[in-house]
Amino acid sequence: MLEELFLDIAAGESVSLIGESGCGKSTLLHMLAGLLTPTEGSIKIQGRQVIRPNPEWNMMFQRPGLYPWLNVEQNVALGLKFTGKTANINSRVREMLELVGLENRGKSIIQDLSGGQQQRVALARSLAVEPQVILLDEPFSALDAFTRRNLQREVTRISQDKGITLVLVTHDIDEAIAMGQKIVVMGRNPGTFRNTLEISQGFPRNLMSADLQERREELMRKFRESVGYEAEESESTPALASTPQPKEQINA
Repeated sequence: MLEELFLDIAAGESVSLIGESGCGKSTLLHMLAGLLTPTEGSIKIQGRQVIRPNPEWNMMFQRPGLYPWLNVEQNVALGLKFTGKTANINSRVREMLELVGLENRGKSIIQDLSGGQQQRVALARSLAVEPQVILLDEPFSALDAFTRRNLQREVTRISQDKGITLVLVTHDIDEAIAMGQKIVVMGRNPGTFRNTLEISQGFPRNLMSADLQERREELMRKFRESVGYEAEESESTPALASTPQPKEQINA
């Protein structure tokens, strides 16, 4: 159950949602995507009430959701075909593949791609329809640390360049900091917003910098306050993970 959720997200802003399992993060994301309807209140994007899925607010899931009987180009083109945006479709597909670094894999079958490459195809498919908002439901959680960090950088770079709003659900505190300009901590019973941390530092971010290490500690304090932990670390399994950051990536 979700209650008293009030949050304004500026166009082009990147927001990370973190919280304990079961607090309703993914439920909220599904409402933003129009896959679920709130029993009370409303969700609006650019003044338009969200009542059903729409290509202008696209969602990326933990699994890429690609069709294995189609090649890379055909998968990227699907959204364009479904929305009727078929003018110059081939050049649009090539443009999106170049944007995500897969310009040489257009004819490849999905089974020949790594997990990271498959998520890049899913990202290209989402970007092809020129969405206003991309909703991310832990889409990098199954990837290795190097690939995950690279995709975090790519997604934030592309969204900033194109003015796309990002809303990310994650259990990884470093990922939340790497991608979020605003980080919202949710509590449960009922699921609601408990704390917010804003980070003004631009992208890409060096998570080992002194400033971001301080913000990380601040975020952990806010998280512990939100879920009722004492100041000391709980002995139970932590609700937030931390992905090891490859040095050659974070020091770039």
